[in-house]
Amino acid sequence: MGYGLWHLFTSVDFAVFQIIFLALLAVIGMTIKQLPDFAFRSATDYASAMDQLHARYDPVIGSGIVDVMERLSLFAVFRSPWFSAGLVVLVTSIVVCTLDRTPRLWRGVSEVRVAQPEPFFDPMLPDRAAMDGVPADDVRRVLRRNGFHVRDETGVDGTRFLYGDRHQYTKMATLFTHAGLIAFLIAAAATARLGDEQGLVVAEGESLTVQPIGTPGLLLVKNIDFEAPGFDTGHPTDFTTDLAVYQNGQEIARKTIRVNDPLSIAGYTFHQNGFGPAPHVVLRSADGAVLWDAPVPMTDAADGLPYASIGVPGRDMGLKLLLDKDPDGTGVLIAIPYKVVGTAADGQPVEDLYQAVDLHRGDVRISQGLDLSIGLADFGEFTLLIAKRDPGQGLVWIAFGLLIAGITITFYRPRRRVWTRLAPDGRLGIVWRSDRYVDVEREFGRLLDQLVAARGPT
Repeated sequence: MGYGLWHLFTSVDFAVFQIIFLALLAVIGMTIKQLPDFAFRSATDYASAMDQLHARYDPVIGSGIVDVMERLSLFAVFRSPWFSAGLVVLVTSIVVCTLDRTPRLWRGVSEVRVAQPEPFFDPMLPDRAAMDGVPADDVRRVLRRNGFHVRDETGVDGTRFLYGDRHQYTKMATLFTHAGLIAFLIAAAATARLGDEQGLVVAEGESLTVQPIGTPGLLLVKNIDFEAPGFDTGHPTDFTTDLAVYQNGQEIARKTIRVNDPLSIAGYTFHQNGFGPAPHVVLRSADGAVLWDAPVPMTDAADGLPYASIGVPGRDMGLKLLLDKDPDGTGVLIAIPYKVVGTAADGQPVEDLYQAVDLHRGDVRISQGLDLSIGLADFGEFTLLIAKRDPGQGLVWIAFGLLIAGITITFYRPRRRVWTRLAPDGRLGIVWRSDRYVDVEREFGRLLDQLVAARGPT
């Protein structure tokens, strides 16, 4: 059984099957919308993400098929047991193939026969030549001048054999290539299983946790200041965030980030990805108790205008917010209170809408009959950050280095070998062998020219 498994993992057909299998899974993962990383942080996040996928695919293929696809992990292909098993088998195959080939590779580069039989030097065969009048010392000097490591043996009849080897161990560079492939696959598995990528919407002056509450060494980010010159005109020329990162209550990093200039700390990289409006809304009850006093990031859109919806804390009602402009260009926030009074046949909530109120900066309006005052303290902005933790990133660079090293050595340092046989009567036979990346006609011709130039008087 052990031999059968070894033979299977060293089979080219099996390797092709594995590559096709993983390629199909990758195509599925790139074609079907995948669950975002944050969906796996809690059961609530997962259910919410799946509801969005059902809303997208149910009208097309039906709810039952979507459920089957979920059980087959087709919405999380790169986290699925199928993909993980495929990676493990492929890594195992590469390791086994490497172990199987290494002894043969080593024998091919280390076991060299210097003295070859006379028919080996037959000048009628390809890449052979014959001449006379070149002393052994001159042959050695010419070979060394061309970068060959020279070995010398003398036969029982006085025949001299000089063997030149240049870049003898180039074939072993395939081990670097194999190691690079293994490192890439391990890095992919580490990123898929242990990595994290999520979007963080942080209003100016506000803070947000990066990991779930209770995580040891919990990270918190704070948007100290956001700048977007030209934002008011709708044509921002740049946008930056003065970002601070805290761990266990202590600031551990601070930097003004912009696109392509992120902040990296504690295993996470924070990228500037986008921005939008975040008006500061204040909600109070009739007795003056504060129900809400914070910016509201408007991450959605309605009729091309920024839109957001929030629930009113302590009340069975919510607030729809729409940001618009007056004819003179002054910003105005339209607030529409609502209550959910039931559920429609299609599962959508049934809402009762109340009188809308228009708010300019500093305005406070009383919503009649709701015991609620709505105020707009100021207009602000939010920043959209991408927080990414990639534990396989360092390994990817190592893998990249190994692959580049292996390819560079293989293509730019191909092996060249020369056998020469100098008979007692002065006849010199020459044989050239090299990898297929070598221009044999040019290099062998140059070597022969140098040997001819070294010939003594005949």
